[in-house]
Amino acid sequence: MQALTPFHIAIPVHNLDECRSFYKEVLNCEEGRSSDHWVDFNLFGHQLVIHYKPKTETEALHSNPVDGKNVPVPHYGVVLPWEVFESFAEELTAKGVEFVIEPYVRFKGQTGEQATMFFLDPAGNALEFKAFKDMGQLFAK
Repeated sequence: MQALTPFHIAIPVHNLDECRSFYKEVLNCEEGRSSDHWVDFNLFGHQLVIHYKPKTETEALHSNPVDGKNVPVPHYGVVLPWEVFESFAEELTAKGVEFVIEPYVRFKGQTGEQATMFFLDPAGNALEFKAFKDMGQLFAK
């Protein structure tokens, strides 16, 4: 697998201050550049930008069934090393993060064994963080 380069994602938030605090204090993201309408963050080496967008009528969170759980769509996140995932999940739990899907292991003992968890930011954006026992199986069938 070639060395990965950082991705860039920009997401809408209706309360810049609340989301800024969430990404800094809950997810421990380092803040980069910012303005009155957007803030850059270092999300595990990737560039996440929250952009202010006025709140509109709340659309119901869509989900698809996966392993008997309702996976929110759309969602974004980072694939972490297994040990980092475990400590991050413990940290989020200790901080009282409410999970949409609590941390668990999928495909235990099978090809593609992975840990995963889902939760929402204060603007309702769904995040998934995951880890593979064997990163070489990231795209395994």
